[in-house]
Amino acid sequence: MIARFSAVACVALALVSTSGVGATTSVDPGVTATSVLLGGTVPLTGEAAAFGTVAPGAKAYFDYVNSKGGVNGRKIEYRYYDDAYNPGQTVLLTRRLVEQDRVFAIFNSIGTANNLATRDYLNAQRVPQVWVGDGSQSIGQSFTRYPWTMGFLMSYRGEGDVYGKTIVKSQPKARIAVLYENTELGRDMLTGLTRAIAGRGPKVVAKQSYEFTGADVSGQVGLLKSSGADTLMLFATPKFFLNAIRATHNLGWKPRLYIASVSIEPTIMGIARLNAPELTRGALSIAFVKNPNDPIWSKDPIVALYRTIMKKHNPTGRPTDVYNWYGMTVAWTMVETLRKAGKSLTRAGLLKSAQSLDTSANPFMLPGIRLKTSPTDYRPMEHVYLYRYDNKQWVKASGLLHAKG
Repeated sequence: MIARFSAVACVALALVSTSGVGATTSVDPGVTATSVLLGGTVPLTGEAAAFGTVAPGAKAYFDYVNSKGGVNGRKIEYRYYDDAYNPGQTVLLTRRLVEQDRVFAIFNSIGTANNLATRDYLNAQRVPQVWVGDGSQSIGQSFTRYPWTMGFLMSYRGEGDVYGKTIVKSQPKARIAVLYENTELGRDMLTGLTRAIAGRGPKVVAKQSYEFTGADVSGQVGLLKSSGADTLMLFATPKFFLNAIRATHNLGWKPRLYIASVSIEPTIMGIARLNAPELTRGALSIAFVKNPNDPIWSKDPIVALYRTIMKKHNPTGRPTDVYNWYGMTVAWTMVETLRKAGKSLTRAGLLKSAQSLDTSANPFMLPGIRLKTSPTDYRPMEHVYLYRYDNKQWVKASGLLHAKG
């Protein structure tokens, strides 16, 4: 098991301050007058290792904020461990973070099954589990029973809903095949899709699931091809997306392609393009963060800052890796949440701050994307853009779209 953690020195200067004369010592673990300790789990190894860079990306942004004085007089320490995308490991490592490392909150943990595996424990301990990498219905709509757990990603059902509405308008007679991960990620996307097209023309003519612990989906792809579908939805994480697109190419099948947004990072798409350029050209997905590799943002100040932060605080990371960018997107949101929570920092205060977010100022996100929550709305995002891949990069293909979650 690989473990990584970071700690930064405590400095008294504040980057952002709120009203009050000084920090108040809290009885809650992980917070002092000069520091706050966050923890989380990510897949640094294993089949979903591509997602792992969200943690060093987030850490780099925290280190940048710390270099400017921190938040409300506190430096942010961020400790993360490798769970290899294994929910059993997530549970063990999360307990370690809470009981041994005594973190203030769990932040940015990746994976639907992983976050669901720990939320009972974290809610029983009243430990905030915030801005985690999940868009499932189970987390987004369970705020009454699990008030301490809040995801960050766009609703998976909302993503499927956008694809369904797009197909209704552009392919009213589409015959759709769906490959989906047999977790809330895949099942929720399938639910959103089928709900959006019901009675409107397009039809799902075949669907095949796969287990995230599996090794290959070529058999499922073969069965989907035999359905005669002209449109293929790949509701899959990167490893299985790449496996599926190779299998589709090898079968000589040329459906219209829709790709789950968790798998559209440029390096991954580059591999897919090399394997099946006839499939990737014109493929569709959604986006809510800027792509720092897109020339359209070449003069954007936040892209310049991102590259500076990567060079100084994450020198071994690749600036072209958009998962690093996503990590900074979530870290910016956490900094804003801590700022709003004030100097007298408590776990309850952090939760209240997360429940009252309302900002369109996150510079890492696409213009018009608003982050808004309430005690009865744990979906921070409700709008996205549709993007089309031109075999060089993702190009915006729509205005702002509402994603019904």
